[in-house]
Amino acid sequence: MTAMPFLSARFLLSCCLSLPLLSACGELAGGREQPALAGDAVAAEYIGHDESSGSVSGDTAARSAASLTAGEWLAGDLHLHSEHSLDSSANPVAKIIATAQAAGLHFLGITDHDNHVDGDVAHHTWLDPSFLSSPLIMLYGAEWTTHRGHGNTFSDRPYDHQTLYDLRDAKDVLIGEHVAQEGIHLSANHPTGADHFGFSYDLVRSVEVWQTAIWNSGSNASALTVWDDMMKSGRKLTARGGSDSHHGLPAAGEQPSENSFQALGNYVGTPTTWVFARERSATAVVEALNNGRVSISANPYSPRVELTADVDADGVADAMMGDNIAASGQPVTFRVEMVGAGAALLPYRVDVIRDGAALTSLTIAPGQSAVTFSDTPAPDQRHFYRVEVQGAPALYPEVPGSLAVGGLMVALSNPIFFNFPVAQE
Repeated sequence: MTAMPFLSARFLLSCCLSLPLLSACGELAGGREQPALAGDAVAAEYIGHDESSGSVSGDTAARSAASLTAGEWLAGDLHLHSEHSLDSSANPVAKIIATAQAAGLHFLGITDHDNHVDGDVAHHTWLDPSFLSSPLIMLYGAEWTTHRGHGNTFSDRPYDHQTLYDLRDAKDVLIGEHVAQEGIHLSANHPTGADHFGFSYDLVRSVEVWQTAIWNSGSNASALTVWDDMMKSGRKLTARGGSDSHHGLPAAGEQPSENSFQALGNYVGTPTTWVFARERSATAVVEALNNGRVSISANPYSPRVELTADVDADGVADAMMGDNIAASGQPVTFRVEMVGAGAALLPYRVDVIRDGAALTSLTIAPGQSAVTFSDTPAPDQRHFYRVEVQGAPALYPEVPGSLAVGGLMVALSNPIFFNFPVAQE
């Protein structure tokens, strides 16, 4: 990661001291019972596909999608650096875990730079006593740090990362074979700017579209463009967030570093990645990440956006984020809901994106928490729908300066897909 564009330590600290206590800073969104969706989805997905035109041909193969009701939303951070990264300061694994626990997070992906230990993360981060004894769900992973850019790896179990590191200059086909053999979820980090992911996007399952608390830095908006372009070309990729935080606040008696102030505005959970998992386990977290059942919020206390679709006009949700269904040529009703403590207290602007372009903008008024819109996906074309939500993020007590630097982006959804090829999943 390159240096974060905070204005100054003095400015950030002054902003922290003057922040209002927002009413949304109450019960964690993850602590509420989630509203049930009436029924499970059955997805009819196309096999035949014309990559160049976006048209769809051939037969369909119907299969059951993951349940819309049997699961729960789990919150985490998927890009973190501990003291096992040489460019980190005052940030032991134990401190990261303690902050995550205080904020109500459920899982962590501590992704230390593999080049700082010559690829041997298995005998550093993964053997850290705090990592091994963590009460949180801990994913095995690292930041794959190469001459062609950076990517994060996630796994529910230890895997052969040393070989992946050793293959960093190899041809993409060899890298892809190892990733598939190990069952690793490889994710493209900060896809624009310095250290952008310079490998084939056919290697990855997800893209980091929201990096650090600073939404308006410019790189996040361009990351959305890269992600949209990949999906327009028929690649079904999950969007995720990651704080990419390196620095903690010094403990009593510790000397601060020149970057210690960053922890006031960007630390664990800025942003927060939510996954709809079938159970509380590392396996279920990675499954949800693979399947696109993912939403991103500004922090653990900010409302999460949920996008569902009713494809048969019976008033019951048939699909949610990450699902891939066959369009019938009939109108589809989409529901956008903000979920979390204080979600119904504030207004939100919802920007609907279809196939990478703006479709419409909607308002969720105070006193409400949801809004609907309708559109008709063509049965012979692939389509995807996602939403971006702007408003006032909730105060994050553990990282108070994040509100001052974060801008108005509150939440991002993953898409609901229509007519995408099964082979891409």
